[in-house]
Amino acid sequence: MNARDSRTPLALVVLISGGGTTLRNLLRKIDAGQLNARVLLVISNVAGARGLEFARQAGIPDEVIAPKDYASPAEFSDTIFARARAVAAELVVMGGFLKQIVIPWDFTNRVTNIHPALIPAFCGRGLYGHHVHQAVLDFGAKLSGCTVHFADNQYDHGPVILQKAVPVQDDDTPDTLAARVFQAECEAYPEALELIAQGRVRVQGRRVRID
Repeated sequence: MNARDSRTPLALVVLISGGGTTLRNLLRKIDAGQLNARVLLVISNVAGARGLEFARQAGIPDEVIAPKDYASPAEFSDTIFARARAVAAELVVMGGFLKQIVIPWDFTNRVTNIHPALIPAFCGRGLYGHHVHQAVLDFGAKLSGCTVHFADNQYDHGPVILQKAVPVQDDDTPDTLAARVFQAECEAYPEALELIAQGRVRVQGRRVRID
């Protein structure tokens, strides 16, 4: 991802499934001049997802691509990436997108995700949202946090770009821990995307180097 003109805004397609809090945060960072990017298109797999309203308020085109309308996960994924190619997206950003997608070869290390734990802990199939935070509490972990990574075709598996840790308090509930982790997410995701926008991110196997 480092072969780009860092003066040009990073061209994004953002995928959402629900409330769009990650999308809203990215748009705020862009507006504040803290993220040199532009969102070209927002895609939701859920009709009526609340996050679509953030796209409409910002004048960003949006589209619903529902898995039920396709014969297979591959066809569903192909449609998403066809839209990304059509708008010349440099990066597909998963922002609370709860469907696994099949990433084609030309989007290798061009799809990012954020997970609300410190991968490789508390991740994988079924561990999303409050399920993650409940698992952290049940295990008795003292630290949690968030991980921004390049997505591949396994759950929560691709190369890690950056992580931020938060403490787990003795009186935490899944809700209070989720709120603390989300504050870390609001800084981590834009920070990772800005590093990509600056052309400073290199992927070597499973390791991400920041120049």
